[in-house]
Amino acid sequence: MLIKTIPVGQLETNCYVVTNENTLECVVIDPGDESNTILDYMESNRLQCRAVMLTHGHYDHVGAVDTIAEETGAKVYMNERDDASHHLDGHFPYTLKENGKSYDDGDVVEAAGLRFDVIGTPGHTPGGVTLKCEDALFTGDTLFKGSCGRADLPGGDMETELKSLRRICELPGDYEVYPGHMDSSTLEREREFNYYCRAAMRS
Repeated sequence: MLIKTIPVGQLETNCYVVTNENTLECVVIDPGDESNTILDYMESNRLQCRAVMLTHGHYDHVGAVDTIAEETGAKVYMNERDDASHHLDGHFPYTLKENGKSYDDGDVVEAAGLRFDVIGTPGHTPGGVTLKCEDALFTGDTLFKGSCGRADLPGGDMETELKSLRRICELPGDYEVYPGHMDSSTLEREREFNYYCRAAMRS
């Protein structure tokens, strides 16, 4: 499995292209902007996109979804609780189309020959999820290196956020952590040094 990080947009949202190196099929996680950059990377590496998966529905994570899906024919996955049809505040602009599918805690998505386990991690948004694939956790804006996602935006809740952080931290073993913004980390590092994770585990 090869993971390519492509920071996109004004907020430098981390878009991840997760590739099965045996088949050159891939999954795109959180294509928030700059569809041409993402498509150029896939084209230059001869990758076939089989799915687009969203960790949550905020605008900076969904801006290039439709273009990527239309150009590649990939199915789009998002938790329905972050669908624009449930929000009128403009913070959740994306609506799943006919070829889209809502996923939730406990679901498994098999795409590009890879297995993604869906872990419900609301708090930053009502429909936030973490995607676990092999030894990688794609945590969106739930868990950052040394921090966590803000819970003061519409739909956010700090108590729920802490419960989600605790759930992530209680996963057995160690994982590479790929967040929605900034640098990657490891789960063991966050358990030890992240104030919010330590608080969550004490609660």
